[in-house]
Amino acid sequence: MVGGMGTEAMSATEEVQQIADSLKIEIETKAGKQFSVFVVKSFKTQIVAGVNYFMKIHVGNDEYLHARVYKSLPPGKISLHDLLMQKTAVDEICYF
Repeated sequence: MVGGMGTEAMSATEEVQQIADSLKIEIETKAGKQFSVFVVKSFKTQIVAGVNYFMKIHVGNDEYLHARVYKSLPPGKISLHDLLMQKTAVDEICYF
């Protein structure tokens, strides 16, 4: 559904991990720290004029963050739109 976000989080895929990895330095800069662990655990998508990815990323110990990443229609430019820090493994991915 265009504009809607799926209700169920999906397990991370190699493609979603690659998208996150391409923005790791930008995410670290925005977060103000470096992460030795950086693994996407789950994600949701929202179809707009491209795709919004809402990712739950494990960044070490019991720490997680949620990142909203936008991938435009072709040519598929990827950009970080927002970041929520201090999340846990059980925090649901919601629109932000």
